[in-house]
Amino acid sequence: MNLTTVDVELGSRRYPIRIGRDILTEDSLADRIEGESVIVVTNETVAPLWLARLRKALGRETRIHECVLPDGERFKNLEVLQRVLDTAVDNRCDRQSTVVALGGGVVGDMAGFAAAIYQRGIPFIQVPTTLLAQVDSSVGGKTGVNHPRGKNMIGAFHQPRCVIADTATLDTLDDRQLRAGLAEVIKYGLIADRPFFEWLEQAIASLLTRDPAALRHAIEQSCRNKAAIVAADEYEQDRRALLNLGHTFGHAIETATGYDSWLHGEAIAAGMCMAARVSERLGMLATDARQRTESIFRAAGLPTEPPPIEGPRMLELMAGDKKARHGKIRLVLMDAIGAARVVDDYAPEALAVELGTPTDAGAPEA
Repeated sequence: MNLTTVDVELGSRRYPIRIGRDILTEDSLADRIEGESVIVVTNETVAPLWLARLRKALGRETRIHECVLPDGERFKNLEVLQRVLDTAVDNRCDRQSTVVALGGGVVGDMAGFAAAIYQRGIPFIQVPTTLLAQVDSSVGGKTGVNHPRGKNMIGAFHQPRCVIADTATLDTLDDRQLRAGLAEVIKYGLIADRPFFEWLEQAIASLLTRDPAALRHAIEQSCRNKAAIVAADEYEQDRRALLNLGHTFGHAIETATGYDSWLHGEAIAAGMCMAARVSERLGMLATDARQRTESIFRAAGLPTEPPPIEGPRMLELMAGDKKARHGKIRLVLMDAIGAARVVDDYAPEALAVELGTPTDAGAPEA
C-alpha cells in the first residue's frame, strides 16, 4: 500500500500525518479545505518544482493566493512574515480561509505562525518538502520566527489540520539538505527508541543513497515517535522537552553564525554530540555510547564539533535560550542510547570544558 497514516492524538484536534509517494496528487487537498480560499506559502526554490502540482491537488474550485518567500533561515523573521499577512489582508481572506505551507521547516514555521495570528487563528495544512520537515518541524504545532538574538523566540503553538508528507518531493532535495534532515531522524533513536537507533546504524548508507524503502521507514518511525510525544505533552511541560536534545547548543550555533552558514540539522548534529560529551563527563553516559553517537553522525556526513565560537559567546546565547528557566540553562542529556532526560542541576565544570570557558563562566546561572 502506498499510503501510511500516523495520527497525532489530540482529542478533538486530532490530525493525520499521511506518508507516501506521489500522494500529493492522489490525495485531493481540496477535500481538506473548509472555505473557498487558500493562501499557499512557499519559497523561491520550491515554487518552480512543486507549486503547479499543489495547485492541481487543490482543484479548480479553490481560490488560490500565492506568497513566495525568499529561501533560507536568515529570512525567518518578522519582516518577511509580514508578506504572508499582507497576502491574507490584500485578498480579504477570512476565518474560513486555509494556509497551506509548501516547503521546508522555515516555510512551515512561518506559514503556521501567520495562520496562528491572522484573525486570531485560521486553519493550516503542512506539505513538507524536506526530510527535516517531514520527520520533525511539520508535526507538533510549533510555529514562529527567529529574533536576531535567539532562535524561534517569537511564535505560537498552532496545530495543523493535517500533514501531507509526499516522499517524491525528496527527489529534488540536495544532498546537504538530506543529511541535515537525518540529524533529526537520529535524534529519535537517541532520546527514546534504541531499536530505531540500531536500525539506523545499519541503514545509514541506504538512507544517504535515498533507498525508497529505507527513507520511508525512517520517516514513518520518526513521525510515530514524535506523534506519541506530542500527544502526551503538547505544550512542552514535560516529556516533549526531550525533543530538544542538542538544541540548546545547536540554536546557539545558528544564532552565532547569523542563521546563514550552518543548516539547522548541521547545528543540531553538533549540538547532540556536545550533549553526549557533557553527559559522559557527568558520569551519565558510557563512553561507548558517546562514541556510537558521534560515529553515526560522522557516517551521516554531519558535524560532531561546533564552529569556532568563543565559549563566553556560546554561554551567553545558551543562557538566552527560550528553554532556560529562572536564569538556568536546562540541557537535555543522555543516560544511554534511547534514554534522555532534562537536567538543570548538573556540575558546571562539565559544560565549561565543552565550551572552553573558565569554570566559573560555565556555571548554569545566566
